Amino acid sequence: MSNKTESRFEFRRRARRRALQALYQWHLTGMDVGEILIQFREEQDFSNVDTELFATLVRKVSKEQLDLDQKIAPFMDRPIAQLDVIEHVILSMGAYELLHSIEVPHQVVIDEAINLAKLFGAEQGHSYINGVLDKAAKQWRDPASCLPFRQA
Repeated sequence: MSNKTESRFEFRRRARRRALQALYQWHLTGMDVGEILIQFREEQDFSNVDTELFATLVRKVSKEQLDLDQKIAPFMDRPIAQLDVIEHVILSMGAYELLHSIEVPHQVVIDEAINLAKLFGAEQGHSYINGVLDKAAKQWRDPASCLPFRQA
């Protein structure tokens, strides 16, 4: 993998981490999303972050939260209200990317969500995230391209 591709991937990974933190803050505080974006840009180093992806995820996921909840609910075994906030945000981000970022392979979306859950979520949260997003990807993406994906 070239250094440029690797850097782009890492910049996007950092954007997802920051977006998770910003959306978590939004869920807990109800602050205006615009204020949260400004706060994050003022208080954190964004030199190695895909700022466009960060802002898109925060703005779009917060704006489409109810719709994303409705779309992901059929793949879950419990009501959204019973989810941990971190799991809820990760599923929402994953659902958004599966539905709207078709250029990103579904395996990448799921893998990134799993990694976020391992870093920030409950002990077995990553397994739940994997199962829900895997089922969603099979319906939302081209079935031929959605062979089962399991992280080692």
